[in-house]
Amino acid sequence: MNFKDLATVAGKPGLFKVLKPSRTGVILESMDAKKTKLVAGMAQRVSILSDISIYTLTEEGAEPLESVMQKIEAEFQGDLGLDANPDDAELRAFMKHILPEVDEARVYTSDIKKLITWYNLLRVQAPEVLKKDDKEVEKAPEVEEKAKEEKPKAKAKGKSKE
Repeated sequence: MNFKDLATVAGKPGLFKVLKPSRTGVILESMDAKKTKLVAGMAQRVSILSDISIYTLTEEGAEPLESVMQKIEAEFQGDLGLDANPDDAELRAFMKHILPEVDEARVYTSDIKKLITWYNLLRVQAPEVLKKDDKEVEKAPEVEEKAKEEKPKAKAKGKSKE
């Protein structure tokens, strides 16, 4: 499972696992203990977690949610060090610690609360998505090697035809 398989629905609490698309929308399963299924129609706003970013002051303008979650996991390993009901200043300090270049004018306290709630849910229900994928890093050199091998073959074919 990865961030492309997870979604959030506007107006519904929690996260959902994408099961499969249907003619009228997409079939989702809640990631809580109940595992209820939901058909999200075209009228509902469904956001895939891999498409969500957090505003920053960098040139890119945003940091993907996946990398922010992985930074939180690498830094805290599940113990965020926050009170049960943290105040706004504590939440903003937490966010500034994780992502120093966060755009505080466009990232609201409610967004930070949602980020923490999602992190805690993923930590329990799908901890594998919080780990950095070494497999993807290993696959990249293999693809480059295959591309290098194919290029000389293509040149050889071009020369033999002339």
